[in-house]
Amino acid sequence: MTATAAPTTFPRAWRTARVTPLAELLAPGRIAATAVRLGLQVFLVTCLWRALYAGTHSSAGLVKEQAVSYAVLAALATRIRGLDRGAGRDTVIQHIQYGTIVYWFLRPVPPQRYYLYRALGDQAYGFAWAAVAYALCRLTGVLQAPASAGAGAAFAVSLLLGQIVLYYLTLLIDLLCFWTIQNNSALLILQFAQNLLSGAYAPLWFFPGWFVAMSAVLPFQSTLNVPLSLYIGRIPLSDLPAQLAVQAVWVLLLALLTRLLWRRAAARVVSQGG
Repeated sequence: MTATAAPTTFPRAWRTARVTPLAELLAPGRIAATAVRLGLQVFLVTCLWRALYAGTHSSAGLVKEQAVSYAVLAALATRIRGLDRGAGRDTVIQHIQYGTIVYWFLRPVPPQRYYLYRALGDQAYGFAWAAVAYALCRLTGVLQAPASAGAGAAFAVSLLLGQIVLYYLTLLIDLLCFWTIQNNSALLILQFAQNLLSGAYAPLWFFPGWFVAMSAVLPFQSTLNVPLSLYIGRIPLSDLPAQLAVQAVWVLLLALLTRLLWRRAAARVVSQGG
């Protein structure tokens, strides 16, 4: 049973994961718009942070090169999950409103696995954009190299864990649709909280102490602030085990919670007819 199931798993996952990226690649206008938007975003944050450091060498423990690199990396990281699946009418909220969510539970692929495959495809496509932009920023001198080789490796591991945390946070909001029908407001709140508390708008060290303390007990800074801080050397490598442990705990807790919600969501879906 196991031997026959294994060969079909990867092709099925690949066909599912590539749906959204293929839709993007078949729309040249979207590709051009993405390139222009990402280029402008990097240009604007670079100009902003260089202007802020025009009259000082260091602020909040960061020198200009660190602050600019942090801001540029934050802009690139947001591209990893920048795909809009709504155009293809394949969001959870759309399926629930149209009544087609039942097909997720009737397919050979379990709904949670289908959701995961689609998210992996979205993130792989977004990561390709971020990787190309990263290389261009390094070549043009906009972005500095990691603080050390170890910092670069730590950044890669921490960024992966951060993306998993963000995946589960997004999944958690999507699963709310099974009880609330609508999740538009919740998604907007999540996006704002993610950008603010993760340090996407500005490094957390520029905020008051109470704000930093509050963000420390929430999962958002694990998604972005921790990996970027490791990259620029703000968090020393000696703190890496503790930081990775916190990220791993959030991954475990959110995975268990969303697993429970998937089971309860399945009990709320009813298929009539055949």
